[in-house]
Amino acid sequence: MSSDRLLTAYDYTLPEGLIAQAPCVPRDQSRLLVVQDTVQHCHTIVQTLPDWLRSGDLLVLNNTRVIPARLHGHKTSGMPVEVLLLESQAVDPSKGTVHGTSDRWLALVKPGRRLKPGATIVFGGQEPADQQQEAGSLSATVLSIDAATGGRLLQFNVPPETTLDEWIERLGQVPLPPYITESEAQPEQYQTVYADRPGAIAAPTAGLHFTPALLERLQAHGIKQAFVTLHVGVGTFRPVEAAAITDHTMHAEWVDVPPETVAKIQETKASGGRIIAVGTTVVRSLEAAAQSGTIQTFCGKTNLFIYPGYKWRVVDGLMTNFHLPKSSLLMLVSALIGRQRLLDLYQVAIAEQYRFYSFGDAMLILPEAGVGSRE
Repeated sequence: MSSDRLLTAYDYTLPEGLIAQAPCVPRDQSRLLVVQDTVQHCHTIVQTLPDWLRSGDLLVLNNTRVIPARLHGHKTSGMPVEVLLLESQAVDPSKGTVHGTSDRWLALVKPGRRLKPGATIVFGGQEPADQQQEAGSLSATVLSIDAATGGRLLQFNVPPETTLDEWIERLGQVPLPPYITESEAQPEQYQTVYADRPGAIAAPTAGLHFTPALLERLQAHGIKQAFVTLHVGVGTFRPVEAAAITDHTMHAEWVDVPPETVAKIQETKASGGRIIAVGTTVVRSLEAAAQSGTIQTFCGKTNLFIYPGYKWRVVDGLMTNFHLPKSSLLMLVSALIGRQRLLDLYQVAIAEQYRFYSFGDAMLILPEAGVGSRE
């Protein structure tokens, strides 16, 4: 079996001190490792991004917004419960499309073993459940256990004249990844400046480096912008555990690639411009929308898993953060520039004291650096 197919081939050692615990301020002062071609790279900052792209290129960004998905409650017995919302179940089974808000969610719960189907969770204070519900508090009933995630399907019981979204905004907390342990970052610092489609449980972190001023400068340089939506869920950060990565199955995430974005991509390609994805979620969105061979409007779920050997259809270049060892994100980037090249660049970044993961620095892979095959 090729080493590119082995999970152990995507491992590296990161000094704990390089895990960023807070975002860079201003955002566009983060460091940027530019991969210029198949052999060259250089070091700069995100603010210089317009200098590395061409007039006529199209930058595609993910406009999902992180919801305050972590809720604290308790069982009727008084036992504390933590809930992490994963995915709204507002889906039309016949079309696979989201058709509105839903009071039914897939969620991870702690302690999971104590929350079997039929259990009730009450959110808010510590009063007895029956008193809270009479007073108009939020509660949820465990409907079933989801085998794929180990989570629970929850049916929220929302008091009259209110919505679940209102309760989530009132009671929830924006969840930071578990490796961010000492952060004092404000919730808005874990949102992109263009986030306007609520539904994610984690930020599309490559986009955290952009400021309104940087976006304006890009436009002034003739670099166009378009948006997709991928609500980042468990599929993005769930660890790959299979020894042979081809045995890994991605958890499906909801994607929307709208007609106006498809049109901009087609126009850009026709005029000789390049498609630059901001983040791995944009890569998955665009490539999922082109599985027929050409980019098309797409609204539904995708479990597309990209690893070396993948035939690229849409994306030419990529701006991305530095990812966890053995992650599907590391495999996706390896598919673009080669696994060994990527791991060598990570060693360069470590030696240069780049900051890693969600609040960390970024890498820009220019189209000239790509080695992945194309259809």
